[in-house]
Amino acid sequence: MYVVGRVVWFLCLGLGGPILLGAMVESDHTPPRRARRGMKLGRRDLINIVLLLAIVGVVSSRLIHSGSSGPRAPGGSVATQTTAYAGLAVGNPKQAPALVLANYLGGPVNIRSYRGKAVLVTFLYTHCPNLCPLITSKLHTALGEMSAAERAQVQIIAVSVDPRGDTPATVAQFLAVHGMTGKMKYLIGSASALAAVWQKWGVGSRREVADPALVAHTALVYGITGKGKIVTIYPSTFKPSQVVHDVPILAAS
Repeated sequence: MYVVGRVVWFLCLGLGGPILLGAMVESDHTPPRRARRGMKLGRRDLINIVLLLAIVGVVSSRLIHSGSSGPRAPGGSVATQTTAYAGLAVGNPKQAPALVLANYLGGPVNIRSYRGKAVLVTFLYTHCPNLCPLITSKLHTALGEMSAAERAQVQIIAVSVDPRGDTPATVAQFLAVHGMTGKMKYLIGSASALAAVWQKWGVGSRREVADPALVAHTALVYGITGKGKIVTIYPSTFKPSQVVHDVPILAAS
């Protein structure tokens, strides 16, 4: 907080660095409460008000533009809405990073073995109270809206962001509750093995200090073509119908 003349300026860290958040006018000569009623604004008061309005405009602009870019694929390419896909399309799509881990049942899973299919990859944890169940439920709904031929064209893979909490038992229960047993590969592993995957995929995963049972993490679904390129991204707000629409296109690409 900095004092400039009679205006106290507040700063906060935005996505693009420090931004002005607001200002509060201070006066060394605060008139008695009775005398302030009906008091006319002086020149200095008007200047302070203009400055405050300018600050509000700058902050609003910064907030709007900071959220204008879409989610990013591994490697940094931004995904935006186009007519090619119902999901967000990745600009300059590239091959999906390597993904080789053990399924919760114990068998190895290699994303390359699903070439020729659409692959949907997401990052979850079983004790998640909100976004993970939401994403899983939407994927379950999407599968239910597909024909048998379309379901045969897609493989869903979830990667754990909680090596401590995601065990074979907790994963089995999570999948059963959400009707995804046998429909989703759920990959688990050691902290080091999972961290290596998170890094390659550009996924954030951080245990909450206030509540270690919670994990702050990237909550996206990545759509991968039959040739192994990440071409679509689905934020947690996606609609199942978007996945249903895109799966045949992804599989054929």
